[in-house]
Amino acid sequence: MPYSRNDDLPDQVTDNLPQRAQKIYRKAFNSAYEQYDSPDDRRGESGREETAHRVAWSAVKKEYSKDENGDWKRDRD
Repeated sequence: MPYSRNDDLPDQVTDNLPQRAQKIYRKAFNSAYEQYDSPDDRRGESGREETAHRVAWSAVKKEYSKDENGDWKRDRD
């Protein structure tokens, strides 16, 4: 199910990621959810939602990483 607002994201996302990273996650999730509609477009037995979550986390990790305290920080300014 696509997310219309950051507040709708899973707790694991909202409790850990900064607002900008949440926006990246939400947009990537929604895009992947549409893109991987067909099971033929996904790897293995992964479901549509599982695939979209994986894509979303990957998108976040392109700009953010965890610091020494385990907090997500943007890599570039």
